[in-house]
Amino acid sequence: MNKILFQQFIIAICLSGFTLVISFTSHEVLAQDAMAEDPFTILFLGDSLTEGYGLEEDESFPGLIQDKLKADNLYHHVSIINAGISGSTSASGAGRLQWYIRSQPDLMVLSLGANDGLRGLSVEEMKSNLSKTIEFAIANDVQVILTGMQIPPNYGPEYTEAFASVFPELAKQYDIPLLPFLLQDVAAIPELNQADGIHPNVEGTKIVADTVYQFLLPYLP
Repeated sequence: MNKILFQQFIIAICLSGFTLVISFTSHEVLAQDAMAEDPFTILFLGDSLTEGYGLEEDESFPGLIQDKLKADNLYHHVSIINAGISGSTSASGAGRLQWYIRSQPDLMVLSLGANDGLRGLSVEEMKSNLSKTIEFAIANDVQVILTGMQIPPNYGPEYTEAFASVFPELAKQYDIPLLPFLLQDVAAIPELNQADGIHPNVEGTKIVADTVYQFLLPYLP
């Protein structure tokens, strides 16, 4: 091999090696960047239905959804915050969200209003409270999913209908997804609820978790 051909051969090897190093390094950097990314955080802001009243912490529907994420290999990419507090009304929503916003949630599942209805509180005030919570979330780049609620006709059909209509009205006003009824296929079924007839038992909560999870999936990364 003459001197010129030998030099060209060496240059070709060096260039190939340089290309391989660059390629490997690029992939390594991309992998490190992916690992450094924060997980997608879901905030479940609600009342006793979200908290899991009468159940163990991991038996709440947000806890069961976390198990489903793990089973579907999404656990390490999605973080769950259960911000359910028993007895909460819609009036607490915006204030509590201001505290939780420091966790930088990407998505909020808003499930407030049930206690407003059970106590016969003003439907207009509930709508205003929920609006403030939604607007605060949107202003902080938090995507919102709203879950609807229905109540027994204890306060008459006019109140019951006005209460139920708030949720689709808000979903339309703010162009956000609406799960029509959080307790779908569970409410008013004795064997799926605790003795109070209001809070789902373990089996009922599994159904709630399935319903919410299937609704959530299209909005997960």
